[in-house]
Amino acid sequence: MRKLFFICSLISLFSCEKNDTIDLLPNVPVDVTINLNLPEYIDLQIPTGWVYTSSGMDGVKGIWVQYTGGTPAYKAFERACPNNDCNAPMTFDGSLKFKCACDNSEYSVIDGAPQTSGNSQYAREYRVLELNATTINITNY
Repeated sequence: MRKLFFICSLISLFSCEKNDTIDLLPNVPVDVTINLNLPEYIDLQIPTGWVYTSSGMDGVKGIWVQYTGGTPAYKAFERACPNNDCNAPMTFDGSLKFKCACDNSEYSVIDGAPQTSGNSQYAREYRVLELNATTINITNY
């Protein structure tokens, strides 16, 4: 039985796909606390509602936050284009994709996966913690 367990463990270890993509964005500290009762964040109380952040330690070019209404309740992504050095932040038009203004590349709002052929970089996703019913915290650590 031990041999079977050992063989299965080895097979699962070597069958995992390694993600070799290199993150081109600078590593900056992110620590944003959002009070959902403030007027600028009122859309985060409605399922599929979203906002851009613009306060404190909010990434390279700002953060896009969405209330999913599901699990996880909130998603947060960096607005800087992950594939090139673009001066403009990514935009969100309410569909399921972010778009970079520099090269029109697109990324999924579900997991940050590139939606444009030839792109391998994912949009950077941040961790969102619900501190209580009216406060969330977004970090990269």
